[in-house]
Amino acid sequence: MKTRRIGAVEVSSIGLGGMPMSIEGRPDETRSVATVHAALDAGVTFIDTADAYHLHADDVGHNESLIAKALATHERGSEVLVATKGGHLRPGDGSWTLNGSPEYLKRACEASLGRLGVEAIGLYQFHRPDPGVPYEESVGAIRDLLDEGKILQAGISNANPEQIRAANEILGGRLVSVQNQLSPAFRSSEQELDVCTELGIAFLPWSPFGGIRNAGELGSRFAPFAEVAQAHGVSPHQVCLAWLLAKSPVTVPIPGASRPASVRDSVEAAELVLSSDEFERLNAA
Repeated sequence: MKTRRIGAVEVSSIGLGGMPMSIEGRPDETRSVATVHAALDAGVTFIDTADAYHLHADDVGHNESLIAKALATHERGSEVLVATKGGHLRPGDGSWTLNGSPEYLKRACEASLGRLGVEAIGLYQFHRPDPGVPYEESVGAIRDLLDEGKILQAGISNANPEQIRAANEILGGRLVSVQNQLSPAFRSSEQELDVCTELGIAFLPWSPFGGIRNAGELGSRFAPFAEVAQAHGVSPHQVCLAWLLAKSPVTVPIPGASRPASVRDSVEAAELVLSSDEFERLNAA
């Protein structure tokens, strides 16, 4: 598969988002492990997870543990860069809360280290800004973890352009990734993508198909994606990922998956080349 860089690490240009394997409607563990293995077999070397990808209050870190188990049982598991996140919580009642305090983020990182079974996390990202905590304090905790060697690379998620620049400064120029939502249905993060392109920071679009509930309707909601897909004999989802890759050399889309077939389809997007006319049609959709 074609590759791109996240900081010092070369990874597959298409990653795998682990969230659907651990939240509402999640499959059984056997199918989830098979999904991760299918991704590795197809050449994926970047997997995104988070401690908040779980269902119940006593289920925290479900996806991290699942990913760790799947990687440990595959011959290429050691080749994968795993990115996890802290600072966004699910109390277990379906809601989401925030805790960006330095003390919490450092505890969360320690817990993620244990679940992933590693001495240092390959990429650790501050999951979402907490209005109750100054941003510089939250990112400062990520900087401390980086300086202490608990994490090898640092990123942020759900950030605006000002926060991207501030985080990079707080981290002493060591910010390697920004994980924001970007899809045909959600275009407002294009300004953050522009900042990342300018600074050479990897941009990791989450929910590239518009979210779990809307993914199946991508082609019907956005006709140009269906039309380009038909012309190439591929799925609208492949066209979507190829479009994201074509938007900037720093994008590394992380489509979520919960079945091997969907992973295989997504990975094929790395080889799909869009014409300039097709790209402009998709941009205008």
